[in-house]
Amino acid sequence: MDPCPFVRLIIESLSLKLPQATKPAGSGIHPSTTPCFCKIKIKSFPSQTTILPLSNDDSPPESATSAPGFHLDAAAIRRLSGAPLSLQVSVYTGRMGRTCGFSSGELLGRVGVVVDLAGVESGQSCVFQNGWMKLGNKPSTARIHIVVRSEPDPRFVFQFGGEPECSPVVFQIQGNNIRQPVFSCKFSADRNSRSRLVPTDNNSNSRGWIRSLSDKKDRQGKERKGWMVMIHDLSGSPIAAASMIMPFVPSPGTDRVSRSNPGAWLILRPNEVSPTASWKPWGRLEAWRERGPIDGLGYNFELVTDNNGRITIAESTLSMKKGGQFCIDSSSQIMRDSSISCPIINGFVMGSSVEGEGQISKPTVQVGVQHVTCMADAALFVALSAAIDLSMDACRLFSRKLRKELCHDEQDYLS
Repeated sequence: MDPCPFVRLIIESLSLKLPQATKPAGSGIHPSTTPCFCKIKIKSFPSQTTILPLSNDDSPPESATSAPGFHLDAAAIRRLSGAPLSLQVSVYTGRMGRTCGFSSGELLGRVGVVVDLAGVESGQSCVFQNGWMKLGNKPSTARIHIVVRSEPDPRFVFQFGGEPECSPVVFQIQGNNIRQPVFSCKFSADRNSRSRLVPTDNNSNSRGWIRSLSDKKDRQGKERKGWMVMIHDLSGSPIAAASMIMPFVPSPGTDRVSRSNPGAWLILRPNEVSPTASWKPWGRLEAWRERGPIDGLGYNFELVTDNNGRITIAESTLSMKKGGQFCIDSSSQIMRDSSISCPIINGFVMGSSVEGEGQISKPTVQVGVQHVTCMADAALFVALSAAIDLSMDACRLFSRKLRKELCHDEQDYLS
């Protein structure tokens, strides 16, 4: 498998030093007690916002933060490498967010970093800025510490040839948009298939928590359960699967799946160690429908360890209307704030496109090359992509119908 060229633009070691005479940033707010923040913008990409910790001296900051950064594929690199770009950092004092439709922060100043992408596509690492920069021309002005650099970040790219519930072929996308079939999917909506792939090793502790979580929700009434996606290689051998182990059911008195009672999937791989268990869990995905001003698909993805422990590595919300990007990345907020060390997560791991509710979806999956040693590794991420995509349908309001491929009973079809 040949990967596609990607480049990661990294913004890190962010810290702010304020002059002693800085005035309070609004009623009851002072930079010494209230974190400042910055907005980072580069051409053709959405801006990013991150908190800025304060520094007391001119030495490299001990307490610093990083931004998510920008991911450039081959097309973006070619589009942006014609001339040097300016990465603009705007620094604000006060609270992040908006109040009554207006930004609640007060602009302190801006800096620009020149980014030249001429040599990055060839696999070179470049440092564009490393150190302190003034936020103005006055001697007493505030200063920001920032490191801006690029690193090659090659990825394998896969795309479903159709919607996951339609059992499509999965293609690998290579240079010049070459599409090569590498996997096939088999979707089923069998009500009795929920535990068909659950490990059967009697010595495994995994059966206990899988069974207990499933049984407490196994009740009569409206539910979406038993969905499963099997991923096969080109020889027809099953090498990964996504199996719905907890039904998606509406909370009492509502027609939506709530966060307090989510549905769940197991992402499974063949068990080559235990002769009595044909499959073993690799990951667990919970999904629900968020309430509030934004109608969103909430999710939590955990890795399942060899001793059946679980480590959360992705948690966020996707717009039900617009969809978005499911992502596993060590620079994400959940990974930066986690108190659990997860040494196997380093840099970008996976990204998958998710379409909004009711839209035609052919997910595109990107996987960092360092996380793929064989086709079976890539198949796990493809199965996870199918699970998050199908969760959009599983979390559809129960007052609405599903398409026939997802239904067990004829009365559940879309009208």
